[in-house]
Amino acid sequence: MAVLEWDVLLAAGTVFFLGAISPGPSLMVVLRNTMLGGRKQGMVCAIGHGVGFGVYAGLAVFGLIVLLEEAPNVFLALQLIGCCLLIWYGYSMWNMEGDFEASAHNASNRQGFTEGFAIAFFNPKIALFLVAVLAQVLRPGMEFGSKVAVGLLGMTIDTLWYLTVAVALTGTPLLDKLKKNGVFIHRLTAVVLWGFALSIVFRVN
Repeated sequence: MAVLEWDVLLAAGTVFFLGAISPGPSLMVVLRNTMLGGRKQGMVCAIGHGVGFGVYAGLAVFGLIVLLEEAPNVFLALQLIGCCLLIWYGYSMWNMEGDFEASAHNASNRQGFTEGFAIAFFNPKIALFLVAVLAQVLRPGMEFGSKVAVGLLGMTIDTLWYLTVAVALTGTPLLDKLKKNGVFIHRLTAVVLWGFALSIVFRVN
């Protein structure tokens, strides 16, 4: 019977949580989907982000990220895709209508999930973050069950955090205030995404 290594799970879980609550493009995308499509779309976006993060966590735990590091052309391509995605999202958000209510007819749960998944899956900094974190907590010879538990823990913490953000924001005066300042929110999100893309370009160079 597999025995979970609880000290490893505690260490990994702590860092996963601290990483999840750090502000960044993921938070902006979840907030935007919540404002655009309400609680349900925000929650679906959070789930999509958690799935994308979980894919990376699984890859990192089972050593496939190491393969990407040993194949720099593959990792470079991933970084470029991530930059293009961030730039495209930023452009589309900069040019969106200012009124979230007027834009709501274009909102959908599919859009929320897709944006949440993409902003996580095509984010090379998540891969680097996971490699740095897991290199410190994983041990040689760890049992399969413990490795799976670490990957699932990362996905669960990430999903629960962004679900909390989406649920807590819905129905509050803050959400109404943000909606009334739609142009500012759209363009602030665009600037954050562009800045993040620029930071990746500098890292590549």
